[in-house]
This record gives sequence, C-alpha cells and structure tokens, in this order.
Amino acid sequence: MEQRNILVTGGAGFIGANFVHYWLAQYPQDKVIVLDALTYAGNKANLDIVANNSNMTFVHGNICDTALIESLIDTHQLNTIVHFAAESHVDRSITEPDAFIETNILGTYSLLKAAKKKWIDEPKAQGKPTPEHRFHHVSTDEVYGTLNATDPAFTEETAYAPNSPYSASKAASDHLVRAYHHTYGLEVTTSNCSNNYGYISLPRKTDPVNCYQHP
Repeated sequence: MEQRNILVTGGAGFIGANFVHYWLAQYPQDKVIVLDALTYAGNKANLDIVANNSNMTFVHGNICDTALIESLIDTHQLNTIVHFAAESHVDRSITEPDAFIETNILGTYSLLKAAKKKWIDEPKAQGKPTPEHRFHHVSTDEVYGTLNATDPAFTEETAYAPNSPYSASKAASDHLVRAYHHTYGLEVTTSNCSNNYGYISLPRKTDPVNCYQHP
C-alpha cells in the first residue's frame, strides 16, 4: 500500500500505544486512528507523545460497537486494522470471565463483521474489486498452553491447548480470524507474542519490574 490508513484497537494501552509511537515515526505518510474504550488498561496519556501529530486521531469507543467500526472505516477510508484490544490478565479472567468473552471473542467478531462488510461485501455488491486491505490480529502464546522447564519452545505448529478463560477466549478469536480468511477471503495475519513489559506498562503486569519510567 502506498498509504495505510490504520485503525489501531486498544491503542491507548501499553503495547498498542508503543505501536502507535513507532508507526507514526517510521511511516509519517500513514494515518492512524486509535480506538480505545479506556478501561483500567487504557490511558489516553500514553498517547501524549503523538497527541499533536496531525496523522493521529483518537476515538473513545468500544470494539463491540460494529456500527462505530463501520463508520470509522468509511470516514477515514481505512485499509488496515491492527487489533490489540483485549482483556489480558489471566488471574482476572478466572474470577471475571464474562468481560473476556465479550471483548476478546465478541469484540473480535464485531471487527471482522465490519471489515468484511466494508472491504468485501459492499465492493462486490457494487461490482468493484476487493480493495487492498489487511486485518492483523494480535494474539498470545498462551493459546498453546503451558510449558514445563524442559519442554521445547512453542512454534506456530504447536497444537492449541488453552488453560484459562483468557487463553481460551484468545484462541476462539484466533479461530474466528482464520475462518474469516478461509471462508470470506479477508486478508488476515496473526501474531502470537509472549509476555511483554517496558515503557508505560502496568506495574501489576510487570512485577517485580516497575517499568513506568522511560529508560
């Protein structure tokens, strides 16, 4: 793509905000729309560094609002979605699983529905070719289960074996993304990252390392 118009979900969170900082610096021709519900894990101040960048727009909203996603795709002529938004704390998923089902499964489904409608269904109905697009889904290594100290590292060929409501919800969202590619032709990619910590990460997720201070 000559220019990407990117929707970054969860872009006010730790990893999402760092991605926004990086992308705007590396690809100054691209436009970035940040969508975040600003739950406990999202903080708009994480975007202060790029707040005055004319190519960044912040939208306070929920990924489960399919109509909002469709409107953003139309208004900003989006051709890329980078999907960070998720409930991600394993311990909390054990005591409060409902939020994980809603955000991680239904929220991902909402995004996929909107992307399919705007990038595939509507152009087809108008006799137009499918525009170049990309739906990138950020997943987790926890969909593969738990490693013992002597086990070999996970690979993309490892069988799924989620062991918590969090990892099960992420596994379900992974399968939805895959299904939308194979069934409808949506152009997708998925990354399975391991634990991350660093600048602006939440202390509760980095114990014993407090990474609130910029290195």
